[in-house]
Amino acid sequence: DLNYNSLVEFPTAIRSLSHLKELGFHSNNIQSIPEHAFTGNPSLITIFFYDNPIQSVGRSAFQNLPELRTLSLNGAADLTEFPDLTGTKSLESLTITGARITSLPGSVCEQLSNLQLLDLSYNQIQTLPNFSGCESIQKIDLHHNEIEELEENTFHGLMSLRSLDLSWNRLTTVKTNSFSALPALNKLDLSSNQLSSLPLVGLQSLTHLRLAGNTQLMELLPREDLPRVRVIELPYAFQCCAFVSCERRGGGGGGGGGSSSWEREEAADPSGRDNTFASSQVDQDWEDFLLEFEDEPKPQHSVHCSPAPGPFRPCLRLLGSWLIRGGVWLIAALSLVSNALVVLSVFFSPASSVTPPKLLIGLLALVNGLMGVWSGWLAAADAWTFGSFWRYGARWESSFLCRLSGFLCVFASQTGLFLLTVAALERYLASDARRHKADGHSGQSSSPLSVRLAVCLCFLLGLAVTLPPLVAGHSSTSLCLPLPSSSSSSSLAFSVSLVLLDSLCFLLMTLAYTRLYCRANKALPTTEEEAALTRHVAWLLFSDCLLYLPVAFLSFSSLLRLPAAGPEAAKGVLLLVAPLPACVNPLLYLLFNPLAREELSALVKRTCCAAVVLRLGRGGRGGGAGSRSRPGTMDLTYDEDAEKQSCDSTQALVAVGGVKEEEEEGRRRIKSNTQDSVVFVVQHH
Repeated sequence: DLNYNSLVEFPTAIRSLSHLKELGFHSNNIQSIPEHAFTGNPSLITIFFYDNPIQSVGRSAFQNLPELRTLSLNGAADLTEFPDLTGTKSLESLTITGARITSLPGSVCEQLSNLQLLDLSYNQIQTLPNFSGCESIQKIDLHHNEIEELEENTFHGLMSLRSLDLSWNRLTTVKTNSFSALPALNKLDLSSNQLSSLPLVGLQSLTHLRLAGNTQLMELLPREDLPRVRVIELPYAFQCCAFVSCERRGGGGGGGGGSSSWEREEAADPSGRDNTFASSQVDQDWEDFLLEFEDEPKPQHSVHCSPAPGPFRPCLRLLGSWLIRGGVWLIAALSLVSNALVVLSVFFSPASSVTPPKLLIGLLALVNGLMGVWSGWLAAADAWTFGSFWRYGARWESSFLCRLSGFLCVFASQTGLFLLTVAALERYLASDARRHKADGHSGQSSSPLSVRLAVCLCFLLGLAVTLPPLVAGHSSTSLCLPLPSSSSSSSLAFSVSLVLLDSLCFLLMTLAYTRLYCRANKALPTTEEEAALTRHVAWLLFSDCLLYLPVAFLSFSSLLRLPAAGPEAAKGVLLLVAPLPACVNPLLYLLFNPLAREELSALVKRTCCAAVVLRLGRGGRGGGAGSRSRPGTMDLTYDEDAEKQSCDSTQALVAVGGVKEEEEEGRRRIKSNTQDSVVFVVQHH
């Protein structure tokens, strides 16, 4: 026993101990094992080398040890070839980890016919030989290598193999019969590879299956092909819907807890040391107990499947309850229609001049409409996959449409908040400038150029806070929203920063408007339009702040892991409360702002007159040709003249009301029509 010393060189004196059976070198500073290191120790049964900074190992170091049962060698960084084990025919447990072995000799099982445990994890193995000769092998660990393909004969005929770990490789292809001749296999780990499909032939005895991390594996696994499975980890929660009970499919808990079972089994020996083989025996006994306890597989036994389905990754319906479904449809329709009306009234109405506050209101309506697009896409996806969302969930989450809609939602929410902040500050600066002017001092209000620069900054800042979650790969849900990951500190820090930034914006707006109203008697608005816009921004601030409170509370409680609200309540808040400002903001402008009614009225009149002129232009050309051949067209011409006269009367009324552009356009139209020998009478009231 030479464990826990400060040896830096291999002690060659042990060669004289011909009857030595167990040798412990672990926890020293030995860096190399020379060639023929154990020539004089033919009776050795166990050798332990772990916890040594071993860099090199002689290829013939372990030859001709006929009694050797256990060999554990970890961290031999310079070892690039599998050691020559000629004459070491009784080896039962072999562990070589942390080396740079790239391939295994084809005769490895011919030399080690009694091998039961093989651990070659954390190497650089690219191809595997045929293990058919290792008839007694029970456990193979090959995780963290560079294996790309499994041939059909790689593990063929291993009747005793119970556990196979191929996780963290580069597997892209598994042949159809790769696992077909493994009747005792009950634990298979293929997680964190690049698989797009998995043949289930020969896996009927599996009790543990791990496929997490294969993002290209979107196919659904039939439960009847895995009748004995107890613990299963899949790439997507929707694939667990076939393994959980019906009451959980609606979006409740699901069969979580799968990862804990794996961790419990692997925790027995995290480093692969001297108790590796003993741990393997414990695992085998436990699995034997499971198989004996369930000789006849039951169709409805409990399965621990992860990630578990839930409200954010449902099995049946994307939106869950009919209350949420109806609310999402209503929000989508109201948001799209009302915001479109605001954009038309601000930017296209002849009665509207785009002042800095009107520009901000119009752009706010534009980005709020993007929130309606997100709600509409979710509603459409729910209708398309109604009752069987689990069949399409994985492809929906990874689709470009889902990512784009999530991007639009976050971008609209953040940019809208920044635009509202600029609008509140613009109103405050305008009021402050009027107050200074009333006091006889020179006050400077916000110029159109500065407002436009602030608008550009808002859009850039919105992009800046929207892109990082997409680039960093924050976890996404079926709602297409990037959510913070509890396992990523950067993700949590970003989410906390975003919530604090939004809270700061609301605080800044509240302080600005509080000061504005405290000094309102010293700086009265110059026009009714200024007063209406100031009141409108105040209403926007009040409503959006109220609607932000439950969202902020939910965000902080989830970040702090407080049991304040369940997943169902969180889903309702995200779908019904978070997008509400996109509906409330335009409705406040359309229903309570007199400017909106004037702008929409002028826009409707202009549209009607344009339609009449277009129809008259078509009828005038047709009527001119027909008047020479059909006298009866005079009545039609008279009716068209009357209709045109009514349109011109409306234009005259609009001109009297102050719309000069319409009056000039009407005069040009009258002059043009007079040249065509048609007389119109403009009525003035």
